[in-house]
Amino acid sequence: MSGPERTGGAANGDGAARDAVPGDGRDETGEERADRMWGDLIQEVRVAQTGVQILFGFLLTVVFTPHYARLQQADRAIYIVTVVLGAAATGALIGPVSLHRIVSGRRIKPQAVRWASRLTFVGLLLLLGTMTSALLLVLRVATHDHYVPWLVAGVFLWYVACWYVLPLWARRRDDRREDPPDATGAGDPTA
Repeated sequence: MSGPERTGGAANGDGAARDAVPGDGRDETGEERADRMWGDLIQEVRVAQTGVQILFGFLLTVVFTPHYARLQQADRAIYIVTVVLGAAATGALIGPVSLHRIVSGRRIKPQAVRWASRLTFVGLLLLLGTMTSALLLVLRVATHDHYVPWLVAGVFLWYVACWYVLPLWARRRDDRREDPPDATGAGDPTA
């Protein structure tokens, strides 16, 4: 399917289809929408990427400190899990940049936006795990108190509320308007 049928809009004078998502308040082709969504996604990734890279860099140095040798076996296991999660999160959050560089100019930007969005979603899940396990490790080493798991669970729930519950609630509330899904995967929960 191509042209107006694919995008849902009418063709303008030069044959290009307009209004990729009728009724969304924007007059843009599917490609223009993909360009805008790509720019938005990259801005979002920059925030998460910076944080995960700083955290990961810090985690890599811990093993070289004298205190590491004195860690209990459970704390060492938490540390290893945290480093692996941090490495995986870093890979997933840098992935969209590599994806863009490799597929640039191939005229598949709407698909690239979907793939990059999914990578970012996975990266945020991995970042959630990294931050939670890093907090668990730091609080276990710093306090050795019985309330640490409860405190970490509370922070974990706060992250989930801020990163997933609120956005999904807003999305569901917006979906009640019954707008048709767009061609770039906005109906996809990982987009």
